[in-house]
Amino acid sequence: MAKRDFYEVLGVSKTASDDEIKKAYKKMAIKYHPDRNPGNKEAEEKFKEAAEAYDVLRDPQKRQKYDQFGPDAFGPGAGGFGGGSSMNMDDIFSMFGDIFGGGFGGGFGSGFGGGGGRRRKPVYKGQDLRMKIELDLNEIVNGTTKKFNLRTDITCPECNGTGSEDGQESTCNTCDGQGVVYKTRQTMLGIMQTQTVCETCHGEGRVIKNKCKHCGGEGIVRGEKQVEIELPAGLVEGYVYNFQGKGGAGRRGGVNGDLQIHVHEKPHPELIRDGVDLVYNLLLTIPQAVVGTSLEVPTHDGKAKITIPSGTQPGTVLRLKNKGIPDINSYGHQRGDEIINISVYVPENLNKEEKHAIETLAESDNMKPNNSVKEKIFSHFRAYFKK
Repeated sequence: MAKRDFYEVLGVSKTASDDEIKKAYKKMAIKYHPDRNPGNKEAEEKFKEAAEAYDVLRDPQKRQKYDQFGPDAFGPGAGGFGGGSSMNMDDIFSMFGDIFGGGFGGGFGSGFGGGGGRRRKPVYKGQDLRMKIELDLNEIVNGTTKKFNLRTDITCPECNGTGSEDGQESTCNTCDGQGVVYKTRQTMLGIMQTQTVCETCHGEGRVIKNKCKHCGGEGIVRGEKQVEIELPAGLVEGYVYNFQGKGGAGRRGGVNGDLQIHVHEKPHPELIRDGVDLVYNLLLTIPQAVVGTSLEVPTHDGKAKITIPSGTQPGTVLRLKNKGIPDINSYGHQRGDEIINISVYVPENLNKEEKHAIETLAESDNMKPNNSVKEKIFSHFRAYFKK
């Protein structure tokens, strides 16, 4: 069965901001949460559908691919939501545990589908991190692996993230493990019952007997960790690449947050990027253009030798096939070309002897352009200005 449009699923426009997408998903998740719809298979499917849509649209990289290719961007084997694999409720609660303020496990007072059983222990998601990375042209063309240290939340080394000195937890006596407490009060319409998060266990349903002195029972401490990431070939300036699980550690054994890499492209001293092509502006002397020559031009990985035919005209374009940048959005990462734009330098100052030599040459028939040569030269300029 064909998937519904993810923007339609969440009820947002295709230009919706990250915040609007997150709010829309939260609204849908609350509406169709299993604890609010016990035994309702249709609500359960809508809950999963909303989670799948959010997983794609919240991630800049996945969203860009989805906008370009639609559901085909995530074929079988792509992994995760949108990749042809069905995730269960535990996966959803684990991945999006931060949506409801940090704890998102059993939901609204009962275990999933239980309608009054023990509350599922929340799974906390760690802090998402952002950083800018500067890449040179060679790294953009070939892709690169980066290692660096991040200052963030890490798993407490003393309690291994449990928050407990001895690893012992017990059922909260205040809420009897429900994570919520109920209060009743008399109103004009009768007795009304309200539900609030338990202040003793903060909605977890469990309490730690002996909190770890190193982390105060949180399971995380501020520290430094080494991160290694692989950046693919073909990234562009301003591209945001999301790495799941590379961010801060989650409280009490939760899941790690994500790391978003913002790409900054370091300008090359001689080559100009134009999409997936590289452009080099070559300036020839009059003798080189007239007689022809062989010379070297810079490429992203060194130099290449080219031949300039005799009679080369200004505006001539040469092309070095597959010497450009891989297209990150194409199948097989097809590469662009290096385009060489040729100009001819006309001297601004000549001495007496040089001027006399030029004037002598000017009388030659070969120094005067015919109509076919004029058309050829002007066609170069027309093609240039049409770009």
